[in-house]
Amino acid sequence: MLHSQPSRVGSILLLLAAVIGFAVALYAWLTPLTGVTGTIGALGVAIACVFLAILSFILRAASRRGGRIFLIIVTLVFLFGIGFAAALLHQYIITAAMVVGLIGLIMLSSNSVRHNPRVRA
Repeated sequence: MLHSQPSRVGSILLLLAAVIGFAVALYAWLTPLTGVTGTIGALGVAIACVFLAILSFILRAASRRGGRIFLIIVTLVFLFGIGFAAALLHQYIITAAMVVGLIGLIMLSSNSVRHNPRVRA
């Protein structure tokens, strides 16, 4: 399946946001003196970033319109949830990464599944 350039860049930005969020959340969870060492919030953000990465792969492969819209909405909820949780944890790098992910999701959804009108004879 061929994808256009904005779709490819959008999925890369979304995946990059998930990887950066996971790395920073895991660092904050493991490293002493970050203020969130060993907390369930930092671990939850790291796990949510893994699910966001999985969603980016599923969204890239989605072909049906209804399923694609559902995945876009779920990904949007994940982006806002992770960004809000990271702001509460004072991990603003993760919040900035989720803004980048939001830009990627907008690029990915702007050229969503095209309508192929059937020719009626």
